[in-house]
Amino acid sequence: MIQPPLHRDLQPVAGARNHSLAGLGAIALLATNACGTQTEPTEPTVTVEPLFKEAFRGTNGRSCATCHVPEDNFTLTPEHVARLLETNPNDPLFAAIDADDPVAETLTFEHLEKGLVRVWLPLPDNMDVIDDAGNVTTPPDRKIFVWRGVPSIADSALTAPYQLDGRVETLEEQAQGALTGHSGGGKANKTELERIAEFERSVFSSDRAREVADELASGVDFGEVSDVEALMELSPAEERGREVYEKVCASCHGGANKATIADRAVHDLAFPALKPDGNVLFEVPATDPPTPVLATQPDNEFINIGSAMENFLVQLGATEHESFTKDVSFPAYRFRFYKDGSRTEVIADLPPALPPGDPFSSAVDPDGNPITGPNFFPQFFTTDPGRALITGSPYDFEAFDIPTLRGIAGTAPYWHNNISETLEDVVELYSDHLLAKFPSLTLPGEKEPDSDGDIGPPEALTKQQKSDLVAFLKRL
Repeated sequence: MIQPPLHRDLQPVAGARNHSLAGLGAIALLATNACGTQTEPTEPTVTVEPLFKEAFRGTNGRSCATCHVPEDNFTLTPEHVARLLETNPNDPLFAAIDADDPVAETLTFEHLEKGLVRVWLPLPDNMDVIDDAGNVTTPPDRKIFVWRGVPSIADSALTAPYQLDGRVETLEEQAQGALTGHSGGGKANKTELERIAEFERSVFSSDRAREVADELASGVDFGEVSDVEALMELSPAEERGREVYEKVCASCHGGANKATIADRAVHDLAFPALKPDGNVLFEVPATDPPTPVLATQPDNEFINIGSAMENFLVQLGATEHESFTKDVSFPAYRFRFYKDGSRTEVIADLPPALPPGDPFSSAVDPDGNPITGPNFFPQFFTTDPGRALITGSPYDFEAFDIPTLRGIAGTAPYWHNNISETLEDVVELYSDHLLAKFPSLTLPGEKEPDSDGDIGPPEALTKQQKSDLVAFLKRL
């Protein structure tokens, strides 16, 4: 596997939210008493807005709480789906829209049982769907679907814009989109949407998260918000985990919201320039290792961390990663990006067509540089193009929002596609397949061999570092 010198330049952004790399969120809640010490974790008390729990007229019976279950940290857990399917298979959750095959005579819900819902999205005017040979196969209605997990609404006051691809700017828009796209309803009135949004802004994963939101609302500059974790009483393992977090995770999950890109060097190297065939443009003459030319994306806070690429490998059975969703199928897409909506001048095909012969061979161009797409690994298709479906930019291919790490212990499974069942699985995947691409995020220490035979770079974290990091994340 080709490993470019990836750095992502991440800069703190003053404001409610700055987007970043991967996706996590933490939950154990600690209240601070007058002496500044910590008591046992306590869950914030939440009174659920009636409109959040009630289905609107003219819908399929689903309410916001159907998928954002209050008892499960306002997300949709596989355990909840399985229990409901057994006890009440006629529940509105089991609408045809989220069936494995919506037009089947007998509906099944294997994807939903993994916590996945179907999301239909329109293609931007400057994109087409293409097949393996490069022929345009765009559906007549110019819509495609993807399978995605259900993010928690907790800490929404800290995390605008919304949805995993950031396609809506406000919680009112988010509520209307859910009503239309998942409940089959019409347009709600302004007051109803405002009531739902106001409730969502009141839900926090911890009192500490609420404190951050209160400071921001009072006018405190984003970079000046108090370190609300400073007084937490940590075990030795959790303290070591915090050190790992600061050295590794905070590059992209920085700031008071734990969702702000703080290292622009890491950010920038996530955006290699692309040639019209979709392959990476490298510096000439060739260097060893090859040096990608970087595309300028200073305002782009959505990053391709590799979670969609990992799911592609899972679908092929080409990775040792134990994916939680390996037993369900995902769509396989290729896309053509054009300069504009006339769709006449091609700027990239993604994933790019593979070179002839063995796709896993080290194909090189006449300059001696590798022939490879933006993931620096042979890729036949994508299961989800991510942010690119919103912007029409090839540099947003397989890029997603960086969710807050606050509340992460209560929001399993993880990633936009639920490929990791536990927090331990997330950290393992990061260490073995993702962080290793970024030299600055690889910590010293002897790494254990793993089941992939250490194909590609070695792990970024030691066994102890991974364990300590999980311990800290569970306290965020």
